[in-house]
Amino acid sequence: MIDLNDLTAIDISIPLRFNGPQPNAYGVEHAVSEPVKAGSLVGDTRHGGSVNFERYTFIPHCNGTHTECVGHITDQRISVRQCLRDVVIRAVLVTVTPVSVGGDMVISKESLDQGLASTDSIRALIVRTLPNDDSKLTAEYGESNIPPYFSTDAMEYIVECGFNHLLVDMPSIDRLFDEGRLANHRIFWNVEPESRAMNPDTRLNSTITEMIFVPNDIANGEYVLNLQIAPFESDCSPSRPVLLRAT
Repeated sequence: MIDLNDLTAIDISIPLRFNGPQPNAYGVEHAVSEPVKAGSLVGDTRHGGSVNFERYTFIPHCNGTHTECVGHITDQRISVRQCLRDVVIRAVLVTVTPVSVGGDMVISKESLDQGLASTDSIRALIVRTLPNDDSKLTAEYGESNIPPYFSTDAMEYIVECGFNHLLVDMPSIDRLFDEGRLANHRIFWNVEPESRAMNPDTRLNSTITEMIFVPNDIANGEYVLNLQIAPFESDCSPSRPVLLRAT
């Protein structure tokens, strides 16, 4: 029997600070919260309310750590809650240095290959990119700040290795502005280029988690991953990936 006292839990999600500093992609509206007013009810104890009772407005794909399923790119509305069936997952954390290609920073197959040993029965890949610091907690990603992304052969390699869950510290595994092709998303989920439909070989139970943050003092290597999501019937949910390791 596993002694839970011997396990250390490492949260690699970015806290979503409503109305405060937070990461952002594409320049969308920031995540905000506001007290609800319903008749005489004021949802703020600081203003006479009996309880705090707030409305939260956010865009999971752009405002912080989130997990998405193939429904992100299909006409068919598919729920990440139904696609994510794994409760605990063997995972490996690797650190890569993107290389400059045509002015962009790209994660190559070679950089991944150097960090991966045997991937037998390991189903989740966690990628930390360098440089790595706390600025990722509040980074504003847009035309003037294009984050790294994967090369085509790197994404094909990830699928060949048998990874069903991919976790990255960028807002997208594709180039942020790629004219809507999302080629890497389609490779990962096995959806035909430019198609918005699944096929018999689509990787329905595979997920992509973006905008994580793995501090530098967390060592590369194998972990057990607990990938927690809100029970949204949506293609995407805010998430809290937690790494577990023996102390």
